[in-house]
Amino acid sequence: MQYLDKFPEYIKKRRTKLGISLNSFSWKNGIEPATLSRYENGKHSFSFEGVIKLAKAFGQTPAEFLADFEKDCL
Repeated sequence: MQYLDKFPEYIKKRRTKLGISLNSFSWKNGIEPATLSRYENGKHSFSFEGVIKLAKAFGQTPAEFLADFEKDCL
């Protein structure tokens, strides 16, 4: 469960580090703003499709994205 507890804050931290608003980030990357908000607040479960979209949004493969998450948060 440690992964699930830390993943939402990791996404928000990555996005805010880029200085991009939730709405701008979500629309630019094909993610509904409400869905991204629920992801970042831990109110929505992550699907593999969601992880792929997030990785792509940060310019990474899913493997790179998850490896960075693991290095940063665990």
